Amino acid sequence: MSIHKIFTINPGSTSTKIALFEGKKTVYSKNVSHDAAYLAKFDSISSQLPYRKEMIEGLLREDGIDLNGVDAFVGRGGGLLAMEGGTYEIDELVLEHSSKGANGVQHPAMLGPQIANEFAAIYKAKAYVVNPPDVDELQDLARMTGIKGVYRIIHLHALNLKETAIRHAESMGRKYDECNFIVCHIGGGISISAHRNGKMVDGYDIVGGEGPMAPTRCGSVAIADLLNYCKGKDLKEVKQLCTKSGGFVSHMGISDAIELTERAKQGDKYAEVLWNTMIYQIEKCIGSMATVLHGKVDGILLSGGMVYSDDLVMQIKETCNWIAPVTAYPGEFEMEAMAAGAIRVLDGIEEAKKYKGISCFQGFEFEQHS
Repeated sequence: MSIHKIFTINPGSTSTKIALFEGKKTVYSKNVSHDAAYLAKFDSISSQLPYRKEMIEGLLREDGIDLNGVDAFVGRGGGLLAMEGGTYEIDELVLEHSSKGANGVQHPAMLGPQIANEFAAIYKAKAYVVNPPDVDELQDLARMTGIKGVYRIIHLHALNLKETAIRHAESMGRKYDECNFIVCHIGGGISISAHRNGKMVDGYDIVGGEGPMAPTRCGSVAIADLLNYCKGKDLKEVKQLCTKSGGFVSHMGISDAIELTERAKQGDKYAEVLWNTMIYQIEKCIGSMATVLHGKVDGILLSGGMVYSDDLVMQIKETCNWIAPVTAYPGEFEMEAMAAGAIRVLDGIEEAKKYKGISCFQGFEFEQHS
């Protein structure tokens, strides 16, 4: 098989990560910084497209990087409706939904498919998204809630979760679709998921406020308590607790885990309890995913920025090693995961999927006849 050249694009709130791969080898990687005050002048995330593209092109010229010969451009997905995991061709429907945020979530990742498509058109290459945050492979029993007509959906760090699982399976000499894993991404947001035979069959909707607290996220809170908290407050402000102003930010006004743990080491009891509570909630969620897999767990995998903390990893190992071996993969594989997804398609290992533009779950058939 030939060695494919892949260019990956991962837009964040104030930066855009870019990387060039030859096969699985990273030959160029940069973080394009954007001034937050300048970004604030745009009336929508998608209107940032020309600016971000120009910034990327400027840095590539400055660094002497030629994209001629690139086989595929891969953008971090966002704004799409719930879909099964895989590598998807970027077509007009993907562009339409990502540009407007069809799922109701406004996030810079929406720009990923749009920027990738712009470059692919210039260099006559393929354009893909790989395992976007909208991947939803929940099993049926994970769907229903105690409110008729309200179903569970999930938003997780699917790209990194699946890549971590794929890599760990390879390290065991097995395939991802032959294994059962509990996979956790522990960073600014915390995703905890159960993977059975290559499908992410359960997990927590971290955009909706499920799961453990995180540096900027409130996590699960009793509905009655939340309703009391909402009295006299703006709904938009309260909703931000799910993604921006909850967790460490709500308690101590900071989102940096290193700063929090340093305060704890210096005797700040509040910081110590907050840190340990977050870890305790992560462990509880891992336990719940173990029951989803009926206790048949090949490994508990930890990834994300906070996994650089020896204390966090040690606590989770002490609490959860009885379920399955705990393995730490500090940091993330998002850029590598996007390249790997494209390579699997270009090598014929997987087929590129077509985005259908409708949520993969449309309710239970039996309800339609009741």
